[in-house]
Amino acid sequence: MDSGLLYRAYSYSFIQTGNHSDAVNFFSELLIENVLGEMKVFEDKNEITSFLRDEKVAKSASKISSEKETRDNLITFQRNLINENGLVADGRDMGTVVFPDAATKIFLNADVEIRAKRRLLELQKSNQDVNMRDLIEDIRLRDKADQAREISPLIAAEDSIELDSTNLTPQEVLKKALEIYRIQTAES
Repeated sequence: MDSGLLYRAYSYSFIQTGNHSDAVNFFSELLIENVLGEMKVFEDKNEITSFLRDEKVAKSASKISSEKETRDNLITFQRNLINENGLVADGRDMGTVVFPDAATKIFLNADVEIRAKRRLLELQKSNQDVNMRDLIEDIRLRDKADQAREISPLIAAEDSIELDSTNLTPQEVLKKALEIYRIQTAES
């Protein structure tokens, strides 16, 4: 589960409707599917995932996600995504707020410059015009705001294991995360 994408979808819903109660209804009409291990969002059978990954939507989502009503509206939805096989959840408050009782919690981190470079490549794939300096500054500001917010601040859960992905490929991150999971489930 990509909670960032869910917050972007909710932000999009809020922009379309102008208030939280209508945004919840609009959001509930969006179709959110897991397609080959990747979360996708559809509106009226049209996939809008790429649009939701736009940097403008990201900034809007960052602002609205700090509101208590937004978080309250999405926490239950996120918790309901768990099934009998469990759930892999990616997000800034997964281990502290949304799934505080999760058996395995990994706090994924990387240097700001590396995160900006990864985001730049992602945005360039969708032909978005962005520059590295702006991305670095945006990430720093977002981290600072998320760490300072009252509701669901960005902090590592006490029982999480930090995984620094700065010098790792996505495949290496997955391998290390699976190792952590296997060790923790073998111990319990």
